[in-house]
Amino acid sequence: MPRLPHTSPQTLHVFEALLAAPDAWRYGYDLSRETGLASGSLYPILMRLAEGSLLETRWEPAEQPGRPPRHLYRLTQDGAALARQRLAARAAAASAPRLRPRTAS
Repeated sequence: MPRLPHTSPQTLHVFEALLAAPDAWRYGYDLSRETGLASGSLYPILMRLAEGSLLETRWEPAEQPGRPPRHLYRLTQDGAALARQRLAARAAAASAPRLRPRTAS
């Protein structure tokens, strides 16, 4: 059975971080620090979420001359709904009783 999209542990960490303030614009660097994800893991997740219209993105001009602009992210309504759904499914799976394997008698 194939895995549902957007259910990797790393994506769920990103969802948790973004849902902490779902209407707030967040910098990728701050999300990386909060989730513990390296940029090589975080930014592909952010790009997939944005391509799926689950995440809004925008550029913020640099505060100081000579500095590059910064990319900001926040969940769309659909993204927030999916994030809540995926996190609830993870919580339900974690609390579900586990079947123990049969032992030979």
